Amino acid sequence: MRNIVFVSPFLLENTMRFVRAVARLQGVRVLGICQDAPSGADAHLYADVERIKDGMDAGQILAAVKRLKLKHGPIHRILGILEPLQEQLAIVREAMGVDGPRRAVAEVFRDKARMKDTLRAHGLPCARHRLIRSYADAEAFVAEVGLPIVLKPTAGMGCKATWRITNTEELRGALRAIQASPQNPALAEEFLRGREYSFETFTLGGKVRFYSATRYFPTPLEVMESPWIQWAVVLPAALDTPEFEGVRDLGFRAVKALGLDTGMTHMEWFRRDDGSLAIGEIAARPPGAQIVLANSFAYDTDMYHHWARLVVDGVVGGPWERKYAVGVAFLRGIGNGRVTDIRGLDIAARKVGHLVVRSALPDRGTPRADSYEGEGYIIVRDPDTEVVKAAVLSIIENVRVTYG
Repeated sequence: MRNIVFVSPFLLENTMRFVRAVARLQGVRVLGICQDAPSGADAHLYADVERIKDGMDAGQILAAVKRLKLKHGPIHRILGILEPLQEQLAIVREAMGVDGPRRAVAEVFRDKARMKDTLRAHGLPCARHRLIRSYADAEAFVAEVGLPIVLKPTAGMGCKATWRITNTEELRGALRAIQASPQNPALAEEFLRGREYSFETFTLGGKVRFYSATRYFPTPLEVMESPWIQWAVVLPAALDTPEFEGVRDLGFRAVKALGLDTGMTHMEWFRRDDGSLAIGEIAARPPGAQIVLANSFAYDTDMYHHWARLVVDGVVGGPWERKYAVGVAFLRGIGNGRVTDIRGLDIAARKVGHLVVRSALPDRGTPRADSYEGEGYIIVRDPDTEVVKAAVLSIIENVRVTYG
């Protein structure tokens, strides 16, 4: 029996999909480390659970792993999907002598400045950047690249705590909010203009064995800046088109440059207005935004299962045929408070209901989310990419979430 430690501070639905996938593997005992105790139908997934006060603290995680080892024997894998957790997991793996990404690799993926330095050293295009420790640093960077720029923490995730800076007043305000200093530098980046995409891989033994790509409509940063915009992602039916020309090589080289041996990666990239490619950033973890679920529908297979096989068994299945285009329309509205109503579902159902394969509608009373994913989503699929794009547009045009 292989003991798999799954560190999941917060037992959210997206996290539990990965836990369930591991629990379904043969010859596996799932041992949990959580802040809260699992409940309901998911409680049976775990053979044992260690609760800790801070699920992001490497010392507490290590102590919990040691307790689990005393009770259940040698640990086969130590897993977790949250980006802010990857360095801690690597530290614990090294301390316990467990296979998996090491600290040096986790750090270069997590530290966005080091990541970009490494990518550029390998000849890979990415946004110009600089660590900002003072307003003078920021002024010098703006003088070099011009405005707008993007300002964020060096270990940011998604677009949280990320600002697009268009003038001096915004720059001073953002630096104060981040509290940039010599001890706590911020990361300034050139603002990339163009279309934004993602690129996902399964990597085994240092080689990419599977890849997929997704288009964002519009960019996540634009969505965060504009509360009236509902976000969507589309997985086209085919990747051998001019729109994705060059990204396979770009993504493969990025994974190799950053030194990942085995795991899943999620890279955000741009096709600039002049047609050239540039990497936004890359993470050594599964993507959010329902992209794993969307790939399951695109390939008509269970990508959560294949992820579990990759990180636990060291096996990549496939090859899988990309049978469908898939779109995910995220539901959110304007305002604050809690969800009071969802309007336009009847209209959307009449127009595109036959294409819907999964939905999670906002629950009335749910607090307004602070992310571009909003409080719910609707997933559609069809063999024709243009049909999926039109369906996604119909959903975001007709469905409205209101708050009160």
